[in-house]
Amino acid sequence: MLVRRSIPLILWCLATAAQPVSAQQTAARGAAFQGGAAEPVGATLPFWNVDLSTAKGGAAPRGVTPLQRDLFTSDDFYVDRELWKDPRYFRCNSPVSLDSMWGDYTTGPKTITGDDPKSGPWGHCERDTPRSALLSPYGFDSAAEHYAALRAEAAAAGGPIVPDYDSLAGWQARYTRNLDIEFEAGGLTRMQAAQRVAIPPEYHEQPQWLIGHLSQTSTILSLLTDEYQTRFVQQLYHVAHYNTRQWSLMYCRPEGFMREWSGPGFGGLDVIALPNLVVLGSGGNQDRYVYVGREFVEDGVVPRLGDDVRRWLGETVGFWHDANTLVTWTSNVRGWFTHASFEHSDELQTIEIFKRRFADDGRYLGLEHEAIFYDAQALVAPVRTLRFLARVGGLTDGPPKTFTHCQQTIFPIEGKPRHVAPGQIIEYEVPGYDRPWAVIFERFEGEMQRPAKPDIFSFD
Repeated sequence: MLVRRSIPLILWCLATAAQPVSAQQTAARGAAFQGGAAEPVGATLPFWNVDLSTAKGGAAPRGVTPLQRDLFTSDDFYVDRELWKDPRYFRCNSPVSLDSMWGDYTTGPKTITGDDPKSGPWGHCERDTPRSALLSPYGFDSAAEHYAALRAEAAAAGGPIVPDYDSLAGWQARYTRNLDIEFEAGGLTRMQAAQRVAIPPEYHEQPQWLIGHLSQTSTILSLLTDEYQTRFVQQLYHVAHYNTRQWSLMYCRPEGFMREWSGPGFGGLDVIALPNLVVLGSGGNQDRYVYVGREFVEDGVVPRLGDDVRRWLGETVGFWHDANTLVTWTSNVRGWFTHASFEHSDELQTIEIFKRRFADDGRYLGLEHEAIFYDAQALVAPVRTLRFLARVGGLTDGPPKTFTHCQQTIFPIEGKPRHVAPGQIIEYEVPGYDRPWAVIFERFEGEMQRPAKPDIFSFD
């Protein structure tokens, strides 16, 4: 039972981060998180509705020497590339802080003052999650290689197995995140720093860096290739500098594969587990099907099950390592982005391990979920995240699952999202699906020195 009590935000983060990892540690899965405790980095902390600014109104924090040119003052972020490596270029803000400081998150306070980007607030320059903690610890170059190693590990232990229906009955449940447990217990409007919900130690999870609030933006950029660094800074510049957010869902576009790991995008998880098929039903029409025992076709650009056409949620195969452990490999994902996160390419593939967690007294608590992301176009090396999904009830408990049907009421007017009332007539350019957000961003860039795009017809 979750008990409501007063606990400062930072102490809560420290407590949950410092717990030991319970997953079995092997060469291919379950390696411990090596980052230590992590604290929120940025000035604006949405979801918890907290202002953590260390300075506002254009002033710098005591002891910090600001750069002469940064994201909030620059008229051309492209020419600032060398400065991107310095956290001060982003005023020591995390990606999600930059994404939310204009007050556009319903759970995040506005920290820009006077609608002037030069007033952009400062986060905490002394805080960060180490880059080494974000990288995969396993040393595999591809998802295919990693999947083969996990299958070999299962074979050495007498698997993979074909479980019977009875042994999978315990998997059938609804799951949620610690973040959502806090929201439900405390309410979005009351989630202040002094009003926390104590998460039981047995529900511990590692710092959720993919949400984008626990890392310096420059640290996240160090994970990306040059092209995808540019894309990410372009996104953050236009959101923080011009408030030209281009979030997909507000335009009724798909949110893409990575939404499941974002702050606002999870929406719970319903699991239906059969010997040859597992359904992972998340919020926002994010249902994924794991085809247990099937093999990818590998004669196209990326491994796939169906046609050589990228899918919003990809295609997934898997195997039962044992009755309590499911291993999956996802490929054929369409390149896209989730706001406050970097873009991924069509080459994105993941290895995921779902392992049931039990309390010392035998109670079933939920799922340990380890995910390793491979994307040679976007990432300089594979990255990893660990999280815990708490069991909150049976599949038939609580309200029925709803599917999202989106009727667009927000349109980009002069490049900025605006509500349009029924009956109002506007001039509207129908976007394509090749980075439509960047098409709008570039209209604000005027004489900026954008890098030349590669000449696909060059034979040099």
